[in-house]
Amino acid sequence: MDSTTLLQILLPIAILQIILLVTALVSLIKQEHTNGPKWLWAIIIVFVNIIGPVLYFIIGRKER
Repeated sequence: MDSTTLLQILLPIAILQIILLVTALVSLIKQEHTNGPKWLWAIIIVFVNIIGPVLYFIIGRKER
């Protein structure tokens, strides 16, 4: 596999990761109450790549 093919595969994944990360952090900042401490969710969102933001959206947010 050459570097161009690898870039074509990894670039969409990297863009998706950045979009998820920013969206989850903005949601976390705007959310008044979460399931667990906000600082912990921020760490999970930032350091647990694609799965961290998805976990936040599934179990981290409280119902309004």
